[in-house]
Amino acid sequence: MRRFNRSGPVVEQRHYRIPPLNRIDLAEVRELVDAQQYFVLYAPRRTGKTSALLALQDLLNAEGAYCCVYVNVEGATRAREDVEAAIRTVLNELAEAAHYTLGDDFLAETWPAVLAKGGGHSALRVTLTRWARACSKPLVLLIDGIDSLVGDSHLAVLRQLRAGYHLKPKGFPQSVVLCGVRDVRDYRIYSSSGQTMVTGGSAFNIKAESLRLGDFSEAEVRALLGQHTNETGQPFTDDALEAVWTQTRGQPWLVNALAYEACFRGDLAEDRSRAVTEADVLDAREVLILRRDTHLDQLTDKLKEGRVRRVIEPLLVGGDGFESTADDIEYVQDLGLIARDSPLRIANPIYAEVVPRQLTWPTQLKMQDDPAWYVDADGALQLDKLLARFQEFFREHAESWVERFDYKEAGPHLLLHAFLQRVVNSGGRVERKHGLGRRCADLLIEWPEGDEERSWDDKVFRDRRTAESGAEIVVWGM
Repeated sequence: MRRFNRSGPVVEQRHYRIPPLNRIDLAEVRELVDAQQYFVLYAPRRTGKTSALLALQDLLNAEGAYCCVYVNVEGATRAREDVEAAIRTVLNELAEAAHYTLGDDFLAETWPAVLAKGGGHSALRVTLTRWARACSKPLVLLIDGIDSLVGDSHLAVLRQLRAGYHLKPKGFPQSVVLCGVRDVRDYRIYSSSGQTMVTGGSAFNIKAESLRLGDFSEAEVRALLGQHTNETGQPFTDDALEAVWTQTRGQPWLVNALAYEACFRGDLAEDRSRAVTEADVLDAREVLILRRDTHLDQLTDKLKEGRVRRVIEPLLVGGDGFESTADDIEYVQDLGLIARDSPLRIANPIYAEVVPRQLTWPTQLKMQDDPAWYVDADGALQLDKLLARFQEFFREHAESWVERFDYKEAGPHLLLHAFLQRVVNSGGRVERKHGLGRRCADLLIEWPEGDEERSWDDKVFRDRRTAESGAEIVVWGM
């Protein structure tokens, strides 16, 4: 049985998938390769870049016009700015990839002597020149994880690829694809040897194009979920399909992880006759957030960076002030944290939920309280009591608690987020809406009224209140 893929490249025999080459402009990629161009493919983490590169490698090799090799150079990150150690790792990984993919051992037999003789600042260029001359077909090189390299090691790889560019195709790879989270023009590389900052555009000024791999479209999300229905007979309700798209906005890892949690965990995994509902999707969302899977943990770790804070903090408070630069915004967009189109906003509702939870996590742990005091005998939420308690807490403790947040401008709002999180922990749900110029942050509390057996869809009412933090609270009761 195939499943939704949550880790590593997609494998057709094991995973539901959108064909990776359908997600790029294959005609443009072919044209660039045939025209002997060096170019960039970039996208946020866990978007499908590696799957696309591996599929491209297989296609080009199957067609027979080129010898194409994919190599991941992230292992050289451990060398930091030790250029010789980093180039040794890159060459060894490339030799292993050539052996595995093409059955070609030329690199393995050549690079150690080249490195020993010329050192790290020329070994990659010389080795690729000799390999291109020895190869019976033009070489195409797909380099993944290029932006993980550090400082002078990063510059050494880029500059050696640039140095051999004029020798292509007989004396250097015909085409090179650099793949990472950011476009090479946005690299800011600190050279310790030169004690200066070098831009990627100057170190690699031979780039012809930058191609960005986007998220799934709504049609692709529905097609991916439809593969599960076709193979297992388990349908998704219309509301469930809409919920997966709305919550993820097509971010590939989120789509797969959310669907996997809903379909392959708990009762749904044992009873394929039961349809996947919107409630199942929202429950799965909560599990992903609380579990802090690697993708979400890596993403939220970036919140500590100053240029990320300058973009995210105004969104949390809905303010008009905005101190971030265009480079800050591009960086946070490349991370996938904010949407690429207008208006400026957090990329999807799951990230919008993860961000304040991550920022308030230590505070939540220190707030010890019994949730029973704000729920009446019938199980209904006593909003007046809840807000009164928060106002009392805010007056007594706000100054000391807000100082503990790195995002101090958003401190009062984050304190309210932390305080209300106990609603989620007691059976409710908090939805958050952020955005520039709103002058507030909207919090939507969903609470099952009365009998636990009643559906979340029984009835809906709205009750707007404003807390001392300035956030507007909208309560929906079911």
